Amino acid sequence: MPPALRAPLHLIGITALAVMVGAVSGLGSWALFEALDAATSTRLDADWLVWPLPVAAFALGAAYHYVGADANKGTSLVITESLAPSDDGTERAPHVPARMAPMIFSATYIAQLTGASVGREGAALQVAGSMVSTLLKPFRLPAHELRLMLIAAMAGAFGGAFGVPVAGAIFALEVQRTGRIRYEALAPALAASVTADYVVEGLGRSTPIIALPVDLDVAVVLKLVVVGVLAGLAARAFIVSLHAIKSASRRLVVWAPARPVIGAVTTLALMGLFGRDYLGLSLPLVDSALSGIAADWWEPVLKIVFTVVALGSGIPGGEVTPLFVVGATLGSTLAEPLSLDPRLAAAATLAAVFGAASNTPIACAILAVELFGGGLAVPAAVVCIVAYAVSPERGIYDGQRTGATKDLRASAPRRPRS
Repeated sequence: MPPALRAPLHLIGITALAVMVGAVSGLGSWALFEALDAATSTRLDADWLVWPLPVAAFALGAAYHYVGADANKGTSLVITESLAPSDDGTERAPHVPARMAPMIFSATYIAQLTGASVGREGAALQVAGSMVSTLLKPFRLPAHELRLMLIAAMAGAFGGAFGVPVAGAIFALEVQRTGRIRYEALAPALAASVTADYVVEGLGRSTPIIALPVDLDVAVVLKLVVVGVLAGLAARAFIVSLHAIKSASRRLVVWAPARPVIGAVTTLALMGLFGRDYLGLSLPLVDSALSGIAADWWEPVLKIVFTVVALGSGIPGGEVTPLFVVGATLGSTLAEPLSLDPRLAAAATLAAVFGAASNTPIACAILAVELFGGGLAVPAAVVCIVAYAVSPERGIYDGQRTGATKDLRASAPRRPRS
């Protein structure tokens, strides 16, 4: 074979394999979302299902503690294993345990059934990463190709979950290192994400595009900068409080299975004080904000509180949808005092808060365009980038590494000493 053809043919082969990975990821996301929709519907039809939450939390905590092994590292493990090669520089095959997929699938179902404020997209990333790692193990692919397939699995899970194939691909490339994008994985990531989107849509789940009219001028852009700052501060509050609760629970509660129980009891106490709107995914709050109905200022605050209590105490689940809820309600709250279109503010901030919390501003700006139409390109870019700049270096994923600092002074050339 001529040397000039080896690289293109290898890329074609890797991309073809990524298509299969995307199909698996899409199927996993579809099955998970169907199950979680059923769990949510069941809970809403049977109010009493929230009361066994402490028992469910104990069962989940015990399962992850005694048989979970590395599965309890969650999405961060999938991210870590997709990075090269290992901390000591040796080449080793990445590994996401087979048990992670059934454990996070069942755990998220139980958490949603009993009302814990946890998301589902992080669970989809874990399901996809675990399934792909397990299915490809017999083929003995080189370690670097397995890492590419884990990236493709994340792209497929994210893109298929939301119906945002381009954002899914960029998310998988952007989430690994802050400020760095893995361009060498672009083709397989996009192939997997597009395939997963087709699979999910073909199985009957689709994400409708809500095209929003946008009228931009200098004043609106300046107001969006303010929204971006506040979105970044909301992301900062979420990140800091989540890590603080995780740290405190590990320090104060020695026996791991007891930690989720404390989170569950606290969730029920919060429900008694503030109602049930913040249990589970809270998607009606997003629908209300995107329809132009003004949210109350306490809605994003309470969604942060409910979510960090659940996730910080160790109840399994994802962070994405709760952060979307925080963003949408925050944008809706800010629209009236800033004289902005409430739907525009809600849509842009929905993407920005998660983008800032996960250090993926480019992916989330693209996500806003794919969900709400091309008119949102500039508003979403402004809010997402400003929010990213305001948020802390450390995001919600412990497995994410620092590629470039957000401090512009660190990249400035140093003056030579006289």
